[in-house]
Amino acid sequence: MTEKIDDNIIGFFASFNFGETDEELVKSYLWSDTGLKNKLAHLKWKKYGNGLKIILFQVYVKPIPYERKNLREIENYRRKDKSIGIPIILDNENFFKLTETERQQFFEETIVDKLGLVESKVKQNKLDSDISQLIADVKTSLDCQKIKKNPLAKNGYNSLWQRAKTKFNL
Repeated sequence: MTEKIDDNIIGFFASFNFGETDEELVKSYLWSDTGLKNKLAHLKWKKYGNGLKIILFQVYVKPIPYERKNLREIENYRRKDKSIGIPIILDNENFFKLTETERQQFFEETIVDKLGLVESKVKQNKLDSDISQLIADVKTSLDCQKIKKNPLAKNGYNSLWQRAKTKFNL
């Protein structure tokens, strides 16, 4: 599912397998009135500089092993589009077996963690973009302060994403 790209710096794309039963659930997290797109809609690329116009979170729902194996942690910077794509994998272990609160926390933590990777790409490509300010604004928009006060599990991992990376060797 794609959507017309406007002046929002953060966008979402979702890839579903044929006959996916959780398609509507994922779409609601991304594009409903209370979804991530609307929560982050006020973040415009012009506020953060001219280096990046779109950070596209590419959500892959239960990808097949071949697809999973070939997804990178973060894609290369696309100079022509001034964009970066960031895959997020959703499967039973890291998302669908979680409670509603844990799912929201997963998305919040994953987005913030992945923006840290964007910050590295921005420095590497010497782009005019203030990603540290974007990260702070995203944390405020998603109300991430509650994550620090109420950690999901005390097992040595900082986030659900890190647990998933470890479990699936991502």
